[in-house]
Amino acid sequence: MKVYPGKSILKEIAIGRIQFHSKEEHTVSRESISDTKQEWERYLKAKEQAADELNTLYEKALKEVGETGAAIFEVHGMMLDDDDFNDSVKNIIEAQEVNAEYAVASTGDNFSQMFAQMDDEYFQARSADIKDIAERVVRILLGKHKEQNTDNEPFILVAEDLAPSETVQMDKSKLLGFVTELGSSNSHTAILARTMNIPALIGIPVSEEMDGMLAIIDGVEGKMILEPDAAVLEEYRKKKAESEKRKVLLQQLKGKEDITLDGKKIRLYANIGGIGDVASVLSNDADGIGLFRSEFLYLEKETYPTEEEQFQAYRTVVETMGKKKVIIRTLDIGADKQADYFQLGHEDNPAMGYRAIRICLDRPEIFKTQLRAILMASAYGNVGIMYPMIISVEEVIRAKQYLEEAKAQLDQRGIRYGEVEQGIMIETPASVMISGQLAKEVDFFSIGTNDLTQYTLAIDRQNAKLDNIYDSHHPAVLEMIRMTVENGHKENCWVGICGELGADTTLTETFLKMGVDELSVSPGRVLPIREIIRNTRINP
Repeated sequence: MKVYPGKSILKEIAIGRIQFHSKEEHTVSRESISDTKQEWERYLKAKEQAADELNTLYEKALKEVGETGAAIFEVHGMMLDDDDFNDSVKNIIEAQEVNAEYAVASTGDNFSQMFAQMDDEYFQARSADIKDIAERVVRILLGKHKEQNTDNEPFILVAEDLAPSETVQMDKSKLLGFVTELGSSNSHTAILARTMNIPALIGIPVSEEMDGMLAIIDGVEGKMILEPDAAVLEEYRKKKAESEKRKVLLQQLKGKEDITLDGKKIRLYANIGGIGDVASVLSNDADGIGLFRSEFLYLEKETYPTEEEQFQAYRTVVETMGKKKVIIRTLDIGADKQADYFQLGHEDNPAMGYRAIRICLDRPEIFKTQLRAILMASAYGNVGIMYPMIISVEEVIRAKQYLEEAKAQLDQRGIRYGEVEQGIMIETPASVMISGQLAKEVDFFSIGTNDLTQYTLAIDRQNAKLDNIYDSHHPAVLEMIRMTVENGHKENCWVGICGELGADTTLTETFLKMGVDELSVSPGRVLPIREIIRNTRINP
């Protein structure tokens, strides 16, 4: 029996035989050609077929993992159309008079290395996406086709690395979990694993010799156990059985009120990234949507989404949720969420740079287009607007003024809209310290604990080297939350939490006793949190 420590992507347990996944090796030889025009045409045809494949993958992912997960393949399509990428392929074909396969493989290697050497961890993770795109085009040029797994037995997939396309093409009914040596918790493959609820570990040394061996993925403690002895195997079988039994029992909480033993009603909402996530919100019986990350509408486009495009997306979500609350966060672009057409430019410290409300207030026409779309959707349901990254009262006043201007523009066009609550995200020590003043301007606060932890502790949450000291349970962070709740309530402003900490069941009771009014979590965490709420007494 061997135990391998790794980094957990999902805190679940999987038990099964390993199927080792080796990358399909495409031997690409450099060949001299005389007709560079014909070779360029070959590339364009292969590129077109690759785009069709990516579109098919997008549709498959949309059904299985929702719009947020499927957006990965839209991003791949955009990368495939990137002018720099295509210019490089063309230049290599024409200048070196070589075959298209060689030109694509060389371009893929060059761009992949360029991304891997960037300081930003998010862009480092995109290195794997570039390789995936280049390999797809090379495979098409070589006339090879990927074969689907035909094994009928469920398995744990072990690989040196996995591309997003490889992850989404797997038969989920047979995939128990996966383990990789490379990759990061910010990679698109890791995001897909969480969305698909597949136990996964990264950072574990793997080899083809593991193929066929019995393994346990312990996502709770972050380790893989290879060829466990009888006692350990039995222990984990019991743990898994208890976990499955608990999931069944939690289903009995559907339809129950989110109310404490001493009668306080808690708003238990869910976070979403797009329309495709709403089904999960409804199936997990959330009271509403506490965070609609509207920036995904921008990240999926090659140019600014129109007022109509945004309205249709918001309206679909709002109508689907019926009378339940839908809180739409205004554009939170910047830092690790980049869209080329915004032309934000390079920043040495983007987490503290030109982002979120700062961009919106600086580019009011973009902001008011979004505000009009949200207002139009408010005519079809119960909508709230939330402004991110606020650090001053002046910012809130300006945002509210732009909302009034958006209303006036709709009035002139004779377009109806509903009443909307306005709130802000508390994500910085500055907003905590003046939360008493801010509460006079808005209807609610939503505490973004991910950024609040980052800024309070002065720790870049994207930096893997600092994982061991990034402590969201730090007394300073918890005190910031307590202060925010207290100051908000003094001004009749309700207070929620929409960051990752809101789903931390070890702190649920603490938050309830602080007086937190709302918790907004990933859809799959709604029922576990409901169970704790219903078994908690706030007042002794």
